[in-house]
Amino acid sequence: MQSFPEPARLLVDRMSAAAAADPARAVAFQGAPGANSHRAALEVMPDGLPLPCFSFEDALDAVKDGRAGQAIIPIENSQHGRVADIHFLLPESGLSIVGEHFLDIHHCLMARADAGAIVAAYSHPQALGQSRFYLRERGIVPMAYADTAGAAALVAESAEPGIAAIAPRIAAELYGLDLLAEDIEDAHDNTTRFVLLSKAPRDPATVTGAALTTFVFEVRNIPAALYKALGGFATNGVNMTKLESYQKGASFAATMFYADIVGAPGDPAVDRALDELAYFAKDLRILGSYPLERARG
Repeated sequence: MQSFPEPARLLVDRMSAAAAADPARAVAFQGAPGANSHRAALEVMPDGLPLPCFSFEDALDAVKDGRAGQAIIPIENSQHGRVADIHFLLPESGLSIVGEHFLDIHHCLMARADAGAIVAAYSHPQALGQSRFYLRERGIVPMAYADTAGAAALVAESAEPGIAAIAPRIAAELYGLDLLAEDIEDAHDNTTRFVLLSKAPRDPATVTGAALTTFVFEVRNIPAALYKALGGFATNGVNMTKLESYQKGASFAATMFYADIVGAPGDPAVDRALDELAYFAKDLRILGSYPLERARG
């Protein structure tokens, strides 16, 4: 936690104390207070206790250690695709996905009241890239920082003139910064998908309405293995909304696949498709079945 700037550490200490007093209501997230993950936690659990963590691993460990009842983690962004390392971390965590949430991403330019003319802006590289037209038009130099809200905290504690941060609006409120401009992102449909994680999996039978099931698997090293493994979803009419590959280890011989399907175990069509997948694949692990928040297709 000591890697956060001082204004953020003060908030982290206060929020951590509140979460420690009632861990069942705590929702762990990665980033400084005021990050988009903080916003997502507040939207998903308005009565929860957001618990800031410095890394994704810290947020997952908070749930595993019982310091938080749930964690909310970004998994993909409409502009930049999947979030790095998440496909490795989720299966290894032993936690289950129990929900999803879509968050509209809006960037704001903020600075101290005495900043003067802005010549540089700090933020996460993705936020800087998503606001590059705005910055270029105004001759503002982008300066990379670990996360958006942390950049706001950095600007709040700095006496350097001419610097600003690009962060969510909530960060300006938390760190006492002036909002200089709102909605400066280049694409106004920028959206991040989050997943909610818990120690205990959700019983698919408790999901009302459409469900989504997430799983990972490794295909056997035989010709047409992937084609055969996925054939059961087509023949059983199960809609696969996501399929992404990633390498397991450094040998480049074992390819893992991450997939989302509409439906859940207990549905005969889904059960048949998963049985066929298990026959042609190995290391099949279901990460969770949960309510479908936004229709696919």
